[in-house]
Amino acid sequence: MNPSFEQRIIELAIGLPKPPESVANYVAAHQVGNLLFVSGQLCMSPGGTLVATGSLGANISVEDGIQAARAAAINVVAQAKASLGSLDKIKRVVRLGGFIAATPSFSEHARVMNGASDVIVEIFGEQGRHTRSTIGVSSLPLQAAVEVEALFELN
Repeated sequence: MNPSFEQRIIELAIGLPKPPESVANYVAAHQVGNLLFVSGQLCMSPGGTLVATGSLGANISVEDGIQAARAAAINVVAQAKASLGSLDKIKRVVRLGGFIAATPSFSEHARVMNGASDVIVEIFGEQGRHTRSTIGVSSLPLQAAVEVEALFELN
């Protein structure tokens, strides 16, 4: 039996924000069999403002990018909980996808995305170890610095 991920969130004092509703023609999360796909989530703070705007390598430091990736991953977890009702329905995290707004010369995308990967492993432990892609892009919605999507396997 998996440890209680709900309890782990409390122990870590990670407050899950109320996830935003989709603003276009897509759903925030979609379950297919025992898989839950969570659409890309921006680096919104619990207060609903972006943690970082702009581009890594221009006006955002790597450290601020890491915090933005962490915030985006927490929003992914919030969407999963909203969809499932409980994080304890998750068996493991299969994959994260990260999009990092960056200048063409920026090369530390993986380091920034570790902010997302690290918080996922903090919450889900060994069941949080995942595959991932990290892609640099010229811009993201609302000028967000980071967007993260995920795939979960369910119990």
